[in-house]
Amino acid sequence: MIYENLAGLTQKAIETDLISAADQIYARNQALHLLGLEAFPDSPIEPINDTIPNLLENIIAIAIERGVIADVFDEKEILAANIMNCFVARPSVINATFNEKYKISPTEATDYFYKLSVNSNYIQMNRIKKNISYKVDTPYGEMDITINLSKPEKDPEQIKREREMKQTYNYPKCLLCKENEGYTGRTGYPARANHRIINIPLMNENWYLQYSPYVYYNEHSILFSEEHRDMKIDRNAFERLLTFTNKFPHYFIGSNADLPIVGGSILTHDHYQAGRYEFAMTQATDSFSFQLEAFPEIKASVVKWPMSVIRLKGSKLDSLVSAADHILQTWRGYTDESANVMAFTGDTPHNTITPIARNREGIFEIDLVLRNNRTTDEHPLGIFHPHADVHHIKKENIGLIEVMGLAVLPPRLKDELNEMSEFLQGNTTQVADYHQEWANQLKAKYGTLSDFQQAETILQKELGDKFVRVLEDAGVLKERQAFERFINTLNNK
Repeated sequence: MIYENLAGLTQKAIETDLISAADQIYARNQALHLLGLEAFPDSPIEPINDTIPNLLENIIAIAIERGVIADVFDEKEILAANIMNCFVARPSVINATFNEKYKISPTEATDYFYKLSVNSNYIQMNRIKKNISYKVDTPYGEMDITINLSKPEKDPEQIKREREMKQTYNYPKCLLCKENEGYTGRTGYPARANHRIINIPLMNENWYLQYSPYVYYNEHSILFSEEHRDMKIDRNAFERLLTFTNKFPHYFIGSNADLPIVGGSILTHDHYQAGRYEFAMTQATDSFSFQLEAFPEIKASVVKWPMSVIRLKGSKLDSLVSAADHILQTWRGYTDESANVMAFTGDTPHNTITPIARNREGIFEIDLVLRNNRTTDEHPLGIFHPHADVHHIKKENIGLIEVMGLAVLPPRLKDELNEMSEFLQGNTTQVADYHQEWANQLKAKYGTLSDFQQAETILQKELGDKFVRVLEDAGVLKERQAFERFINTLNNK
């Protein structure tokens, strides 16, 4: 069946415009070599009609059976990426096509590149489908809940190999460096042979656009610096974000904060996340508006949101950047002990911002989410971090995606929520120890439930409420009076 699957993959590559019909023999021959095959049969082969990810999974399974590779995670990933690379054009061709389509419209360009990233199996659609995702109504709008099941667990042999491997390489320097493009991979480092990036010049620097291999929302993309340098939120960052929305007005773009605890998982490479999706935060209304006296042309407001968000709107990019930078610089040095906000402990800074930029039909908008990463004995993971009583749901950092209203929850919750469902239906008395208090509260609130559907509906709602609590914990200025004190500082500085 190897030939039927390979013929099917070749046919799908033609149908999805990865290659043209004129390329099929060349591409197929490259794949034959990777599979340890020296010829393709002369007799007619009936191509298997299936999706590219399914055909590729079939081919990898056959390669294991034939002894081409071992049944080990990294070997499977490397072979799969290299096979798909046979059907993906060189970076120069893809960049040239993107730029030609951009002349038609920015949307045409990103549609092309997103489609290519899906069809090349760089975006792992089969794995992403495993995620459990739904929306839930909250006082702040309809939020997204995702239990992340897309990233595969490593098998014991893979873990053993990584443990025994001597770390002798520093190439690529990190997962976001441009040197990942086309990189075969190795034990402990992901295969990127089928990975492509688009050069996006911004403010006299080279930046690169790629899609996340495990997208959490529509067209989840990453924009990263050519230079391997630390994340930094500053005036230049605001200008880059807003300039990007001018180039790609159908995409939002935001950045994780640049300090530990309140930042993202990669702080060592300057990068942003973008996409074509409306989060609950995007649709959030104003709690109240205020005047930035130094910037009368800017509309400023505090957003009705569980975290502390100042929204700025204006038609002139330069003045919006200056206003955002004024807020950042003021916040960096701002202390309000009554709100538990301290700018420094000794020389260690605590205040920063998570920014999100949009272009709404020519009106630029930037949300500035105030962050503080101070810790105490009572809250060793962070005062403005999910508190201990919600760690059974979410203990990890609250990054950009969560800030905007999409919960990315750990895979353990899939089975644990099934246990919770059985508990609420009276079928078991056992739940995970850290869920026991929550389970008892729900049992007292709802009584014994009649069926699985009822239990699932309630658990989804209650999980949404927990996520709101997580975000409220991460909110820095909890009351309007605290916001007004900060605004007063802004207008007197």
